[in-house]
Amino acid sequence: MAEAKSAIELSHVSKAYPGDVDAVNDVSLSIREGEFVALVGPSGCGKSSILRMIAGLETPSEGDLLLHGEDASRLDPKDRDIAMVFQTHALYPHMTVRQNLEFALRMKLVYSVKEIEERIREAVDILDLAPLLDRKPKHLSGGQRQRVALGRALVRKPKIFLFDEPLSGLDAKMKNQMCVELGRLHSRLQATMVLVTHDQNEAMTMGDRVVCLSNGKIQQVGTPMELYEHPANEFVASFIGVPPMNIFAAQWGREGLYFEKAGFTFPVSEAFASKYRTVPRMLVGVRPEFFTISAAGPNTIVAVIEVVEHLGYETLVYAQSNDLSLVVRVPPLANFAVGEKIYLSLDEKNIHLFDISTGASFF
Repeated sequence: MAEAKSAIELSHVSKAYPGDVDAVNDVSLSIREGEFVALVGPSGCGKSSILRMIAGLETPSEGDLLLHGEDASRLDPKDRDIAMVFQTHALYPHMTVRQNLEFALRMKLVYSVKEIEERIREAVDILDLAPLLDRKPKHLSGGQRQRVALGRALVRKPKIFLFDEPLSGLDAKMKNQMCVELGRLHSRLQATMVLVTHDQNEAMTMGDRVVCLSNGKIQQVGTPMELYEHPANEFVASFIGVPPMNIFAAQWGREGLYFEKAGFTFPVSEAFASKYRTVPRMLVGVRPEFFTISAAGPNTIVAVIEVVEHLGYETLVYAQSNDLSLVVRVPPLANFAVGEKIYLSLDEKNIHLFDISTGASFF
């Protein structure tokens, strides 16, 4: 099967703003036709600047930007066949939902009345907007306004959809519903979609691939599970996953890896030790689900429970071992109490090792 063509290609793209602010630094990224890609990272990491450059709202300071294989550097935003959905919805308050949906089409003066009606009907059916058509934005909930904003983008039938933090103003329940709506929309349209979010749950839920950024640079690109199971560095490991990966400083002792703050020695196999013994000090990462609560023993971490968080589908236990804080994921019906002492064991197959100076993964 032939590989899908690139809808969006960034090659060594940088963006600097006045005052020596480097928002994006040497980013190269290829997004395939029909792919849903999520750009995720903390505030100020450069993800929105990348989206705005794709849309034509910003111009790269350096590098090349191609759309469908063509140089887009001189293309006006209106000529890029892109629809952008913002966090603020940007609906016209004096217009009804129907008028908001029609507005962009009527402004172009190239669509017949029949074609406009067909496009509106299709968007209404896909997003279930029929009950809202005669309402004005002030009479809509946040989720309804966001669906209308999606509909206004949808009627244009663009080749590329860009979403800039579209769910950040919604409550948790509505956010989950809109994640499903966007997923369904992508499955139905098979259009190229790029989502910017600071919420890694949104990125992991919706993205075919996730691009994790920090300080204007790409840290890792991959499927959601690739980033979760094989983080490229300590930043990705601690940013992807809820709750985040436990990260501990460790050094080699005579009997294994010594966790400095816990005062605990983790015994490892000879094969493991011979592979990493040349690294005197490192960071050890452990996902919360990979601690095993066991009986007391010489090879267990002794910890005292500080908080128990019951979430229904799981329980999280926050504990302290000497100066080491950690979080453990346990079954939902597990019964633990604050102040209780627990004993934790590890399997070397389930730990991650990172360079203590660069943060890079050793795996």
